Amino acid sequence: MFVCSRDIQCIKNRFSAGYVSLQDQNKIWTLTVSPELRDKTPLVMVHGFGGGIGLWIQNIDRLSSRRTLHAFDLLGFGRSSRPTFPSDPEAAEDQFVSSIEQWREEMGIKDMILLGHSLGGFLAASYSIKYPQRVKHLILVDPWGFPTLPTDPNEMRSPPAWVKAIAAVLGRSNPLAVVRAAGPWGPRLVQRFRPDLKRKFEEFFEDDTIMEYIYHCNAQTPSGESAFKTMMERFGWAKRPMLLRFNLIPKTLPITFIYGAETWIDRNTGEKAKQLRPDSYVHTLAIKGASHHVYADQPGIFNEVVEEICDAVD
Repeated sequence: MFVCSRDIQCIKNRFSAGYVSLQDQNKIWTLTVSPELRDKTPLVMVHGFGGGIGLWIQNIDRLSSRRTLHAFDLLGFGRSSRPTFPSDPEAAEDQFVSSIEQWREEMGIKDMILLGHSLGGFLAASYSIKYPQRVKHLILVDPWGFPTLPTDPNEMRSPPAWVKAIAAVLGRSNPLAVVRAAGPWGPRLVQRFRPDLKRKFEEFFEDDTIMEYIYHCNAQTPSGESAFKTMMERFGWAKRPMLLRFNLIPKTLPITFIYGAETWIDRNTGEKAKQLRPDSYVHTLAIKGASHHVYADQPGIFNEVVEEICDAVD
């Protein structure tokens, strides 16, 4: 499988990368940065749909300057194992959450600051419902799958053009089937659907490195992708909306929502979460000049915000 070695070469802080074997025999590709900074709660970062640890390249050094940082490829994505997920949405979600907990046990992490983006935010929230004692602060970055599907079409936020294009091409196929079908032309297809992604990382890569990385993250067996399809109602909504069970997270666990001010995700979710947790810390903020990929659109501001949250923990 393609390894985006140039991503790792860009990291300045001390790091290690390798597989963590789980009890169920699956393996999770893991990056650990600044392992020597053990006096503070580690930050664990969970990527979104179709991504991998390489997409955090603009955030890793800054966010690991004062504490250990762990980032991993979700089960079924990137370089991690690609098992068959259940066809039931609740069971598929549980398998993701179980893999995160097994990973935590194998890593020997007592507790953590848990940050998840998009699908990773959905799974981080689900993990926090089941294992709240392991999370000191939950950071949800443009989280997917929180609101219920509106019955009134006028209430739906319009998804970006690339989402509409993929939906039109694919029909009932897995979301990224067209990328795999393109074979060696896959990176060009990624570029066609998402020309914005190359611009987001141009400070690090002037060539097509990031496009090739995203392609190879999704060119393998569509394991996590199939699980995502099982869990989604439409591309923007979940069959089991997180807001309907968000109150199951203990009120003692502080939560921060970080949105891009121009995101296609419903930003009202954060405010609704506040209403569901009136006696708990729930903070919502939007970063100007950023869309769904907040961490890449405005990495400097994003890093500053997350670092401030982390410093408030310890």
